Formats: sequence, C-alpha cells, structure tokens
Amino acid sequence: MAAAALLLVAALVALGSGHGGEAFDPNPLQDFCIADATSKVRVNGLSCKDPAAVVSDDFFFAGADKLRDAVNERYGYSAVTVQIPGLNTQGQRYARVDLALGAIFPPHYHPRAAETAVVLEGSVYFGFVSSYPDNKLFSKVLHKGDVFAVPQGLMHFLYNNGTAPAALYASLSSQNPGLVLLANVLFAGALPDDLLAKTLFTDKHTVDSIRANFRRS
Repeated sequence: MAAAALLLVAALVALGSGHGGEAFDPNPLQDFCIADATSKVRVNGLSCKDPAAVVSDDFFFAGADKLRDAVNERYGYSAVTVQIPGLNTQGQRYARVDLALGAIFPPHYHPRAAETAVVLEGSVYFGFVSSYPDNKLFSKVLHKGDVFAVPQGLMHFLYNNGTAPAALYASLSSQNPGLVLLANVLFAGALPDDLLAKTLFTDKHTVDSIRANFRRS
C-alpha cells in the first residue's frame, strides 16, 4: 500500500510539473536539433539534420544591427526573423523590428508567446492592454537601451512618435509564437458586415468603408 501511495504521489507531481499543464514549448530531448530546411517531415519544430554535419554557423546570425527598410507599406514597419537553425526545438524566436518615422506596428498579439523587446535605435511608444474586464493600458515611451515585456497572449502595439527611425530586438518565448493583427482579423477576414457593425456600434456603410482600405494592395 505504501509503495502504491508513493507511486500515486510521484505521478501527481509529474503531471503538475510537466509541460502538459504549461503554455510554452516542451523541453528538447537532446543538446540541439539543427533545423533541416530540406526535410518535409514536420514535428514540434523542424526535423534535425545529422549531428555530425553541425557547424558553428548553425548557431550564428549576422546583421541584427543593420537598419531595414520598412516593408509593410500600410503601417511602415519591417519585422525580420533572426534565422538561427540551432534554435530549432529550443522554444525561442527572435526578430528585428524597424519602424519608420511616424510608423506603427498595429495592435496585435502572440497566442503562444510572451515578448521582451530592447530598443536598439530611436524611441518608441510601446504598450499592452490587460484582458477583459479591466482592459488596463500599460505603456512607456522607450529609448535606446530600454527593455519592455509583454505577457503571453495580450494585445500590444508599437508607435514611433519620436524624431527618427527606430529599431527593436524582440525575443519571443515560443518557436512558433503566432501573430494575430486585430484590424486584419476584423476587416480583412470574412466576418459578416452586420456582425461588425453591431460589435463596433456603427453601421454597415462605415464597416464597408474601412474594409475597402484592407482590400487595397
């Protein structure tokens, strides 16, 4: 009986501390799993290349200090993923984000990741909003060297209201954090016009006018 009780306690502790109850990526089962981009097999991450073929460059990325031109014409930002094959299965993703003067990274959230970002250049207004019913805004004007954190799944935004282009280096707590742009979900998707009109306390004509902006290339 004592042995059975001990096994039961051990099982409950394992369940409570295991990744099944967590919202982050599971721990890797080996030192590293260098992403094999040529493989068509998809597991929790990408398939691993032969460990004997692993080299130092698999853990390296050059150019994170380089300013990028804004590639999103609508909002004026550029987000470039830091491609490091050695991060495969490590539960992390990094990106450099550049914002032209006056540009925004519009309200969005990452369903599978928390985010921490450090300002490399310029200054930005950075904030997030807590969940319903509080909907409380937490925000700061950040300058070079400042760091701001966003809890997992909460809506956040960036706004370059400074006097020069800005750049940030962002760290996300999942290999596949996901990205949901709120305006795109509402107006670029297939939600019925009357549903949106009732949700936003407006009329279908206003909804159609806004949607027209999202249909333009």
